[in-house]
Amino acid sequence: MSQAEDHAGNRRDFLYYATAGAGVVATGAAVWPLVNQMNPSADVLALSSIRVDVSGVEPGTQLTVKWLGKPVFIRRRTQEEIDAARAVELSELPDPGSENGNLPNGSPATDENRTLDEAGEWLVMIGVCTHLGCVPLGDAGDFDGWFCPCHGSHYDTAGRIRKGPAPTNLPVPVAEFVDESTIQLG
Repeated sequence: MSQAEDHAGNRRDFLYYATAGAGVVATGAAVWPLVNQMNPSADVLALSSIRVDVSGVEPGTQLTVKWLGKPVFIRRRTQEEIDAARAVELSELPDPGSENGNLPNGSPATDENRTLDEAGEWLVMIGVCTHLGCVPLGDAGDFDGWFCPCHGSHYDTAGRIRKGPAPTNLPVPVAEFVDESTIQLG
């Protein structure tokens, strides 16, 4: 093989590699906007986690906030409400939990698993009836918890379904205290 033929082979190989590289870059430049448009927008990311100041919530009252387009009930329960919720046996509940996924950790629907703190004073749950999506009224119903006026679902002081057509308990979102008076949702 002559030196001219060897040189032509190297040049041809270089042209193949350069063309393939340019093709990969062009394909990446064309595909990237399509993939990137599937990411959540900035306004959606901003709403995915919120902090709520609960310093003004007195025992026996609740605060309702909007998170991810849904109402969230943040209730500071009285000792009577805590005692009433903890006195209920799981066998008495239409939805004892653990299989329906309405708790972040998939646990049974005991009062202790549904509250934000060990004492059981703080209860945080999504305020949408699991029957047809209405918003239940607080401090109402046969169990002094929440009552959905649309079709008559009654929830107890821990947000568990006790009577009516709702199939599951009110869902508990991922929430935690970030300091003494601030709860973070999401």
